Amino acid sequence: MSGLERSDKIEVVEQSDKFKDECGVVAVHTHAEASTLAYLGLHQLQHRGQESAGIVSSDGGRLHLHKAMGEVAEIFVEEVLTKLPGPIAIGHTRYSTAGDSALLNAQPIMVDCNKGMIALAHNGNLVNAWEIRARLEAQGSIFQTTSDTEVIVHLIAQSKEQTLPEAVCDALRRIEGAFSLVMMTRDRVFAVRDPRGFRPLCMGRIHNGGGSERDTIVFASETCAFDLIGAVYERDVRPGEMVVVGPEGVSSRFFASEMKQSSCIFEHVYFSRPDSVIFGRSVQVSREAMGRQLARESGVPADIVVPVPDSGVTAALGYAAEAGIPCRFGLIRNHYVGRTFIEPEQKVRDFGVKLKLNPVRSLLTGKRVVLIDDSIVRGTTSRKIVRMVRDAGAKEVHVRISCPPTISPCYYGVDTPSKSQLIAANKSVDEIREYIGSDTLAYLSLPGLKEACAEGEKTTYCTSCYTGVYPTEFVPLETLIPPPVETKKP
Repeated sequence: MSGLERSDKIEVVEQSDKFKDECGVVAVHTHAEASTLAYLGLHQLQHRGQESAGIVSSDGGRLHLHKAMGEVAEIFVEEVLTKLPGPIAIGHTRYSTAGDSALLNAQPIMVDCNKGMIALAHNGNLVNAWEIRARLEAQGSIFQTTSDTEVIVHLIAQSKEQTLPEAVCDALRRIEGAFSLVMMTRDRVFAVRDPRGFRPLCMGRIHNGGGSERDTIVFASETCAFDLIGAVYERDVRPGEMVVVGPEGVSSRFFASEMKQSSCIFEHVYFSRPDSVIFGRSVQVSREAMGRQLARESGVPADIVVPVPDSGVTAALGYAAEAGIPCRFGLIRNHYVGRTFIEPEQKVRDFGVKLKLNPVRSLLTGKRVVLIDDSIVRGTTSRKIVRMVRDAGAKEVHVRISCPPTISPCYYGVDTPSKSQLIAANKSVDEIREYIGSDTLAYLSLPGLKEACAEGEKTTYCTSCYTGVYPTEFVPLETLIPPPVETKKP
């Protein structure tokens, strides 16, 4: 049967029952191949966003922009990178949070305003963006996108402060929520983190041998972006800090008074790569500690520990080590699943999950299995995975989750379902266990999670998705989501 005849069988691959992270940002100052380094950094941050990506470079005279829908390696081929010249660049890779996934909302946003030519890329979500936008539009401002990031650009342009650094600080004091952002002009890079430190932003350096050649300064959402480009992690941009890199060197200032830190604990649970250092702590160490604590809190007699790849792997290693039970990769992930598939005419049960995961029957048959995952959001995928493990011959399936039940949406840059779609907000643990079909189900306690992530040592964490208590003034989710962009049909 031809592709055209079968076109009605092409469907979108079932969405993962996971929170989507928001975005990843990167910035490079003083390097002959700045745009290439930005591209490589974005490639390492691809797990933070796969809908669109963009890079802006500066050759000292003007800014050059390229952004498109798709994944980083698809967008930034060699021909494109040659059109992004200069020693300064910033980059952004994105999932949609506030705004939709249309190209017009891809970042960085570049404008020529009364403060000069600037480009900005933002990781996070502003809880008062739409209130500010309505006020600015009433005053005559015209917005080109539905992204909350554009609000920052308008505030900078409208600031009465005379210099760009002062105008940026003035704008940042007016916004509320999560923002780790990088900004550039023709000769400077700015790196900024909100006063509560919701999202990570790291600073690194490429040593260029001393002498007259200056070191390259880089910024990224995660330290894993530094390893590929040969940069050394120096420190995090501090909450409320603006770091400026220019011809005169590196300077720093604080634009806001100190607030209680609310770093997103889910960065350690799921979002960040285990080879990153986030909020001054190794993600690998945190996740292993989660697994160990989970075994102490809710251990169960079993033959093997099986992670749900890839997110459950590190916690499973910790659980297995603490429990003295072997960890085995009883589920194999297919890393080459595309965005669409052609489903057989005769429906296959749980086809979407089976495309991504396949059981190793020789490991599972007749075994009491502890199945480790990082979270349960809606429960639909967990239900199918439990069924898959049972169908592969497991005698018992005990599900252990390396974080507490997720009962509330996030308003700080995470694509989360509404409360009505969060299974833990509407069912008890035993009701969830019954729904997913496991023999037992247990979550890591909130105190156990905080201990595993070293709460209080270098930061304090935002745990709103587990408690429903928010560090900023509560804003209903619907107020953060603008109407969808109308697109003309061909």
